[in-house]
Amino acid sequence: MKVLVTGATGFIGRQVVNRLRAAGAELRLASRYPQRLGPGHDAMQMPGFDAPTAAFLALVRGVTDVVHCAGLNNDEGDATEADFQAANAELSTRLAQAAAEQASGRFIQLSSIRAVIGARVSATIDEDTIPDPQCAYGRSKRDAEIRVLDAYASRGRSDATALRLPPVYGTGMKGNLATLMRLADTGLPLPTGALTGTRSLLSSQSTADAVWHLLSHSEPLRPIYFASDVPPVSIADIVGAFRSGFGRPARLMAVPAGPLRAAAILLGKRTSWDSLTATQICAPSLLVSEGWLPETGTLERLAEIARLRDVQPPLR
Repeated sequence: MKVLVTGATGFIGRQVVNRLRAAGAELRLASRYPQRLGPGHDAMQMPGFDAPTAAFLALVRGVTDVVHCAGLNNDEGDATEADFQAANAELSTRLAQAAAEQASGRFIQLSSIRAVIGARVSATIDEDTIPDPQCAYGRSKRDAEIRVLDAYASRGRSDATALRLPPVYGTGMKGNLATLMRLADTGLPLPTGALTGTRSLLSSQSTADAVWHLLSHSEPLRPIYFASDVPPVSIADIVGAFRSGFGRPARLMAVPAGPLRAAAILLGKRTSWDSLTATQICAPSLLVSEGWLPETGTLERLAEIARLRDVQPPLR
């Protein structure tokens, strides 16, 4: 087995590389910044979405499987719909077309729950939930899923899948979880009424374990999988875990949601309020039924990240 990992220098890509290498897989690494990988790696420059077909064929030549981690994340505040479509949907399409032609093994597309629901929606979702993406990022990830599966289906193949991820946490994380960790580090009293949402999260290590499981297990691939830690955790407990890791008291005040919601609306923060208080739960039962073991110590892991916040895991 020789696996191409794209986005190999990214937050999730680094974990995937370390996990696959520990499992004994031979690797080719692709990144926009291959110089960051250092010597001793089979490393290549990640082509842009508009690169010649030959560049994608060269990238997958000699590999058996592909794990596609590269893409534009939703923490890029100035990205346009066209930017997301190019970096997520178009790039994934080009890579999948080349892989379907030349790579004999599996194609694992890392996707997001944003391909299914918006940030303000409260829902429990699984593989049977009808996708309804509500932002440019989510639409681009859903388009990428469709196009990757179509690229393989057009060649009579069913060995591609999309792995949908909830917010992923770990050292070096960005986005809303990083914002909550910074908020927790202030030590300011926080009202529990503004922290009522419950979320499925996923550790970066468990993400990498799920990728390896999908590459190595003997069952035929399903088109879509969800991965998440179990059980889901409340926003209040997330803040409390970070504060525990920082060695701070929880300092969560029992304030009802009603007045806080009214204040948020008056201040023009309705969208932020809805996002913070939404409950979004992923059901990873399909992946679990095939032998994958989810993380169960989410809050302990979050506290550990706060304790080690300035430590960057090495790429071995």
